[in-house]
Amino acid sequence: MAHSSHHASGPTLLKPDRKSDGLSHMTEVPERVGHTGAGGQGLPWMAFASLGVVYGDIGTSVLYAIKECFNPNYGLAPNEANVLGICSLMIWAITLVVSIKHIVYVMRADNHGEGGTMALLALITPRFNHGGARKKSTTVIITMGLIGAALFAADGTITPAISVLSAVEGINIAAPWLSGGVVWITVAILIGLFLFQSEGTEKVAKFFAPAMLIWFVTIGAMAIPHIIKHPGILAAVNPMWGIKLLLTHGWHGFLVLGAVVLVITGGEALYADMGHFGRDAIRLAWFPIVKPALILNYLGQAALILERGESVIESPFYSMVDGWMIYPLVLISTLATVIASQALITGCYSLTQQAIQLGFSPRLTIKHTSGETKGQIYVPEINHLLMVVCILLVFMFQSSSALAGAYGISVMGTMMITSCLMFVVARKRWQWPAWRAAVMTGCFLAVEIPFFAANLPKIADGGWFPIVICVIVFTAMITWKQGRAALVRRMQAKFYPIKDFVKRLGDHQIDVKRVKGTAVFMTPNSRMTPPALLHHIEHNQVLHEQVILLSIMTADVPVVPTKDILEVHSFGEGIYELIAHYGFMQAPKVGRILRIAKAQYGVVTDEKETTYYLGRDILLTDGPEKMSRWRKTLFAFLSRNSVSATAYFGIPANRVVELGMQVNL
Repeated sequence: MAHSSHHASGPTLLKPDRKSDGLSHMTEVPERVGHTGAGGQGLPWMAFASLGVVYGDIGTSVLYAIKECFNPNYGLAPNEANVLGICSLMIWAITLVVSIKHIVYVMRADNHGEGGTMALLALITPRFNHGGARKKSTTVIITMGLIGAALFAADGTITPAISVLSAVEGINIAAPWLSGGVVWITVAILIGLFLFQSEGTEKVAKFFAPAMLIWFVTIGAMAIPHIIKHPGILAAVNPMWGIKLLLTHGWHGFLVLGAVVLVITGGEALYADMGHFGRDAIRLAWFPIVKPALILNYLGQAALILERGESVIESPFYSMVDGWMIYPLVLISTLATVIASQALITGCYSLTQQAIQLGFSPRLTIKHTSGETKGQIYVPEINHLLMVVCILLVFMFQSSSALAGAYGISVMGTMMITSCLMFVVARKRWQWPAWRAAVMTGCFLAVEIPFFAANLPKIADGGWFPIVICVIVFTAMITWKQGRAALVRRMQAKFYPIKDFVKRLGDHQIDVKRVKGTAVFMTPNSRMTPPALLHHIEHNQVLHEQVILLSIMTADVPVVPTKDILEVHSFGEGIYELIAHYGFMQAPKVGRILRIAKAQYGVVTDEKETTYYLGRDILLTDGPEKMSRWRKTLFAFLSRNSVSATAYFGIPANRVVELGMQVNL
């Protein structure tokens, strides 16, 4: 493209050539469409694969949920009324919270196929990530969403620890002489699990899905003989047994809800993992396979307790089988609980990528692990952090019973926040009348608030842990967001409109020599002259013949199609503005953006003659910004340890020039 030497009063918007855009050779992860899944196997395969990632957590609650309900602290004897009451509460908790709320209701609120707290925030508060003045209601919604995301992160640290620990504890029955090694065996399994994550969700699913199908068939089948022997246990399907237990036992009946909640742990991950497999696949796996297996197993354990009473309370799950069968059961339970961690781990990856793109997290390494599904990613920094925290948890709490006290608060906190955010979705996105949205939300909160309240007495017994993790994650996210805003404000003095710069350049008011090649300056503020460009001219007194000012904007959708990614403006004097629009589930790469600019707009760049200029901000903390000193220090620490722009945006490292600038916050 010829470079015009004139300068106009405003930029010229270049129109893309759609007829021959030359993009057929470009590799791009295709957008997930309908039911097609990994390998193009369709909905049934995706439903099968989801067993290995999405349903591991909720699927292994059978190992410890009923055992915890009869913990001596609750004072409930294993008599017929109590067993039927607890089993009834479990069945209806699964039905109301998982089946009706999450599977049917919440999954309708997908953001172009993606789920999770951040996707939900982007759906109901458009452009919240772009700064500017906000209504107080919007600030409240964003704060709630971030707390929900932080609680989900806390859940992600607890789930692997309690799941694996509960399965390995089967050794106490199968091989008592090994009971002293439970903690160390758990730690070894956790290390192996997290090291395997780098293989990607698709490979993990292919490996884990068959094992989980065997698991669900096993837990359903092993319960049937006990149900046949005591068919009266089927009366637990009547919700009146659960209501009667709550009314009869008063305070103790209320507190036992803190253990009943364990049957729905993992339900919150279904929505977060929706982007990995799709809504239809997750639903197809739940209703015919997962839910029936879970209900059968809880009924079977309850029937066994009615038959044997106190003698099986310590481990009703493993007591359902006798003799040599205990050994393969411990083995498959251990494998299933390793898989149980997968739903929360992959959910944390998705949450992290969304937080980065929406401006609530520093840049981290995002590795796409599938050529078929955009949502399947691996974040090594998060993976390693989760591994360290999980191992610390195992050493701190030593048993699944001790960890159970830490579990409910994070799960129910996340679910309650999702219910509140769904009220906004129903009103703003679905245009429901207020009464209808309020009734729906009220019904869910009527179940979830008692569950949450019943877990509050556990704060001293481990419930403090998810609260601490939540506070740390929330503080880091808010500090990063506000720190970036403060940094932009401090840099504003060094910005001035690019059209003024071009005018001064054309009028020779700027004494600079033009040299061959292309210079690319990345800038967060389109239409303004990047400080790095001014810094470069001030020190080097040269400017390339072609200058590209590149801004990358995050849209409020997960994926922006290739044809809509780029808009290009020409300012004259060989200066172009490229504004790239990416979804919050995409990782922008500069090389690909420049190829689109060439193919669609004719802005030609030669890789061997292109230099990338990046500003490196050296942050000082004694400036005028109204952030506390410790938060400025935290922001500076996060900034120093974020992945470099060179790595994150895929810029050729041997073509980068960094220009350091001090900024006093």
